[in-house]
Amino acid sequence: MSKEATFEVEAGGAAPARKDYSDPPPAPLIDANEFALWSFYRAIIAEFVATLLFLYITIATVIGTKGDTCGGVGILGIAWAFGGMIFVLVYCTAGISGIYRIIPT
Repeated sequence: MSKEATFEVEAGGAAPARKDYSDPPPAPLIDANEFALWSFYRAIIAEFVATLLFLYITIATVIGTKGDTCGGVGILGIAWAFGGMIFVLVYCTAGISGIYRIIPT
């Protein structure tokens, strides 16, 4: 399906200018060749481990504050646990999973 320049007359009567570029073809959503690569599975494993660690540490921090008679970590400690875990896990897995390459700049 090619995108040719079309000239539709608008309400004002003037034809729009012709596009001076062409759109690139859409990238496939799933590439079957990717399933044969070790880097694909390595990225999946890294994302799974990072998510598991994030949930374990942050939920353990929240549970650790319940029923604590000596003060505990409090709301600020919970916030630091969440922020610190996101920072550490993104720093450790960004080069493996490659998620930073998907975000358009």
